[in-house]
Amino acid sequence: MYYKRGVTTRQAHVDIPAGTVEEEYAREGFSGRASHLYRREAPVLWSDIEGDLRPHALRLAELPGLGSADYLAGRVPVLRNADAELSMARVVREMDYDFRNADGDETLFVHGGSGRIETTFGPLRYAPGDYLVIPRGTDYRLVPVQDTTLLIVETAGEVSIPDRGLLGHHALFDPDVITVPEPRARERDGDGGRWRLKVKRQGRITTVTYPHDPMNVVGWKGDLTVWQLNVRDIRPVSSDRYHLPPTAHATFVAQNVVIATFLPRPLENGDPGALKVPFYHANTDYDEVLFYHDGDFFSREGIDAGMMTFHPQGLPHGPHPKAVDAVRTKTRTEEQAVMIDTRFPLELTESGRAVSLPDYWSSWSR
Repeated sequence: MYYKRGVTTRQAHVDIPAGTVEEEYAREGFSGRASHLYRREAPVLWSDIEGDLRPHALRLAELPGLGSADYLAGRVPVLRNADAELSMARVVREMDYDFRNADGDETLFVHGGSGRIETTFGPLRYAPGDYLVIPRGTDYRLVPVQDTTLLIVETAGEVSIPDRGLLGHHALFDPDVITVPEPRARERDGDGGRWRLKVKRQGRITTVTYPHDPMNVVGWKGDLTVWQLNVRDIRPVSSDRYHLPPTAHATFVAQNVVIATFLPRPLENGDPGALKVPFYHANTDYDEVLFYHDGDFFSREGIDAGMMTFHPQGLPHGPHPKAVDAVRTKTRTEEQAVMIDTRFPLELTESGRAVSLPDYWSSWSR
């Protein structure tokens, strides 16, 4: 069933009727049923919000405990639910133990710094813009050459590549650009002939000590391993005449979690009536988190690299009014950002609340 009533446009996101703004009211993260609402005022021009649903902007560089000498102690969670935990870490020295997460897969996004990650399957060199996907139960150790800042997405479900549908298996990135480790003996003597492995299970740490190096794999085969993918190898899809939904930029998926990457790309220059900024949309079924990595974040003002925004289900959101005006003469976006959408609501941790900007919720009406 499809209905059309009142003042509308024939093509969503194009030729919005004068004196209106468009809001996409949709289910299942832009892939379910949807209606487009044409309002006289933007749905984010509120004068007050009382309750838990205020949107948040987090200054992650100010997180308490970030940069601890110990990797596990220095992982600071900011948002979590039963499916995912989002944390930041700053690794300032090489780990003197190996780590295994038995609670979930980990996707490490390298925001800054460089170095080496040693894993069960072998080592990899990392640099800014790298995704490191570490399956549940994989041992790893970080050896930074430069102080390393990581966004960590821990998921209860297995991380995989989304189905590209009609775009085909090579859309956004060819599987050949994914790097996997080669086994190699480590140049590490342990601590007096003792090697420690810390295992996280149900949020608690167990330390296992070996009389030999536990990363002693000399060969492996199969389709379950550590992946490395850099954002420079992702080729975003775009449309010259239509603003694509955020899900068009999905990079990884896990149970009830989507990780997408927004990258430099042409804007909608082929039709003067096409929207160039993200359309207003209601978070009906997903919480939306954006981590700002690098570049010019064209959809709003007041956001710097290394910050994170959190928009919960139940409130619509969209571009900052000043961004709508500023983008009219632009032909492309230069932003680099990671989006994490979760099917079920996220909760801010105490650390997350401590770095939340108190007036972010009111910034659209300025």
